[in-house]
Amino acid sequence: MNIKLIVIGETNSKDLKQLIDQYASKLKFYINFELIVLKDQKKKMQKNIQIKKEGEKIISVLKKNDFIVILDEHGQHKSSLEFSEFIQKKLNSGMKTLTFIIGGPYGFSDEIKSLSNQQLSLSKMTFSHEMVRLFFTEQLYRAFSILNNEPYHHQ
Repeated sequence: MNIKLIVIGETNSKDLKQLIDQYASKLKFYINFELIVLKDQKKKMQKNIQIKKEGEKIISVLKKNDFIVILDEHGQHKSSLEFSEFIQKKLNSGMKTLTFIIGGPYGFSDEIKSLSNQQLSLSKMTFSHEMVRLFFTEQLYRAFSILNNEPYHHQ
């Protein structure tokens, strides 16, 4: 199985980027992991237009059979163990690609929401979309360490 993480815009902080890259590199020991960074909108525009344009960019890189999970504050909450079980079920299902998407600062268009198979929330708190990248890649790495009975995760 392949896992993709699609994000809008570059990470501006070198420190954050280094940490995200560190977890992405560790993930490659377990799974084919790809981080896809789409260009953000540089010029100011109305919120609804920005959401629509970002949605179009996201759709342009999706594949027909991707299982799509959007990371959204209104999504389902899972513990790290529950998330690892979710990943295991997807691995066992034989699916080809599991795609996670982090939207821009205003979230997702209705079209992206309708294309998603699931919505997942990392927290009830609001984080910058750059921080969410780090938290998500760490949790994905944690899930694989749990599935492989490695000592990274403590109970």
